[in-house]
Amino acid sequence: MSGGQQVFGGEPLIGVLALQGDVREHVAALRASGARAQPVRRDTELSEVDGLVIPGGESTTISRLLAMFGLLDPLRERIAAGLPVYGSCAGMILLAAKVLDGREDQHQLGGLDVIVRRNAFGRQVDSFEEDLDVTGVGSVHAVFIRAPWVESASPEVEVLARVSDTPDVPGGERAAGRIVAVRQGSVLATAFHPELTGDTRVHRLFVKMVEENS
Repeated sequence: MSGGQQVFGGEPLIGVLALQGDVREHVAALRASGARAQPVRRDTELSEVDGLVIPGGESTTISRLLAMFGLLDPLRERIAAGLPVYGSCAGMILLAAKVLDGREDQHQLGGLDVIVRRNAFGRQVDSFEEDLDVTGVGSVHAVFIRAPWVESASPEVEVLARVSDTPDVPGGERAAGRIVAVRQGSVLATAFHPELTGDTRVHRLFVKMVEENS
């Protein structure tokens, strides 16, 4: 275990990065999935956890706040050392190796060998919902809000879900069949927000990943 406080046979302690986004909703979903959960705003709190969730929000803002709070380098180091991390929406963007349509000064955390397009499906008014088949989870009702998509992924990345292969989704033909959920080792990411639906299966998958890592 690369840090954290999990006791053998006990519940893992999973942090939720609490700089912006749906922090309370992720904490509640993690607790309902069999983990202990706490907000993370400081390096000392980050050092205690067995896994971390990076919620949605505005990726450039979260990037700037990570640097302001002194979390950027410690988090990069823990991810490189194998800390299990789950990123939803903006979290997916921050975990990507490269971002399209982002700011030049935006910081990346690494962990996923993917190229992600920011705000790929459009603006806030283009938010939408769709039922997806997510590998390892099943059929999921997914909520997309100013969502990214994965433009490309290396062979080391497991593609878990794509939007429907039709031009009916926002973005039209160029959006059809785009990748919206991936996993690479101990890093999981979705372009959608499972914390908003009351369905905890994605969080349960992540809790299982943390338990296996520990």
